[in-house]
Amino acid sequence: MNDNKIITRIAPSPTGFFHLGTARTALFNFLFTKAKGGTFILRIDDTDQERSKSEYTQDILDSLAWLGLNYDAVYHQSDRTNLYKQKLESLLEANKIYWSKEEATEPGQRAEVLRFRNPGQIVRFNDLVRGPIEFDTSELGDFVVAKDLDTPLYHFASVVDDCDLEISHIIRGEDHISNTPRQILMIEALGGKIPTYAHLPMILAPDKSKLSKRKHGEIAAIKTYQQTGYLAPALINFIALLGWSPQNNDKPEADEILSLSDLIKLFDLERVQKSSAIFNLEKLAWFNHQYLKTLSPAELLTQAETFLPVEFKNQSYYQTEIFEKVLPLLIERIKTLAEIGDIAKAGELDYFFQAPQFEKSLLKTTEFLPALKDLLDQLTEADWSAEKIKNQLWDFATEKGRGQVLWPLRVALSGQTKSPDPFVLAEFFGRAETLKRLTNAINL
Repeated sequence: MNDNKIITRIAPSPTGFFHLGTARTALFNFLFTKAKGGTFILRIDDTDQERSKSEYTQDILDSLAWLGLNYDAVYHQSDRTNLYKQKLESLLEANKIYWSKEEATEPGQRAEVLRFRNPGQIVRFNDLVRGPIEFDTSELGDFVVAKDLDTPLYHFASVVDDCDLEISHIIRGEDHISNTPRQILMIEALGGKIPTYAHLPMILAPDKSKLSKRKHGEIAAIKTYQQTGYLAPALINFIALLGWSPQNNDKPEADEILSLSDLIKLFDLERVQKSSAIFNLEKLAWFNHQYLKTLSPAELLTQAETFLPVEFKNQSYYQTEIFEKVLPLLIERIKTLAEIGDIAKAGELDYFFQAPQFEKSLLKTTEFLPALKDLLDQLTEADWSAEKIKNQLWDFATEKGRGQVLWPLRVALSGQTKSPDPFVLAEFFGRAETLKRLTNAINL
């Protein structure tokens, strides 16, 4: 092994959907490794055959691909059981583990397990986040490493893989700190090289409890964000700042926007915080909104159309070309692409595609609509822009009362109580359609 070669890994278990905390761990491993020109490994810890499911394995692969966290190699522990058995046999032969007779506390329980012969030494390691850490391993006793030669426990299989794959740095959550001393003892027994450790701060849910699959359900799963219209770069940017900050952490919000390539250049484990990070959905929504605004028209259209209800797209009046023109008007009011689907379901997009139908009472007054129509009729096609439309109407609206003038204009064009401002709508619809909708409102 090249002692200078950086090799990292993430080791999710396919017992549930890919967790946001695991994604943060994957990201920090990825950033650290790519900055150092190293190798980033994905290891699927699927030795628990009762709880592991293929759909969860696929979700891990799909989530990493969506996030853009490309790994250099992938291993499945279920394919490596012969290696674990060989290592158990070699440790048995070396008298470093032994068969231990156990008292069965319930029917059918295993009466014999393999235990590690603990030397009871002081284990010290320097954590890249938390500094020097020391454990007296005598308190652990002779701990179990396998139920039998064919059934290693998680800790043993993990250590065998780390040694075999020559993992140089183990970057993982702080809940694994207590596992580290026994793992170091096993690495030494196997003749492996002790990796460098970095234990990341916990991610807390908005209620300040640990973010977990069991308690917090969907908000802990990466696929939730993909399915509800968050952009992968926005989520990456957000989770990168959960427990880490760039060098200039006193910059305003706008400078928090960091691409994956930016993060690779800036990331440093020394700037990982020790205190827990709080998951803030409002902050994530802010990030997503910023990233939505950076999409090209073609990218925005491609992604947004997937969130439109099928029944809406199947309407005879629906046209992709019109929807593409609508999107810039929607982008300021949404935080996620899924909100576009909600707006469509509420009927708030229909008026962009066809003249609205509404009760005359919604207009409140039609007194000034004829004058508005006459003023707009004076503008030529060449002068038809939101700015010039506003200039044409503003003095009149100010004189007569803006609410009395502009509210009926909004309703005449949209049939809605909430919409983009009427000057923007008039530009969107064009001269002929705007005048036609005003005529319809006057004739109600």
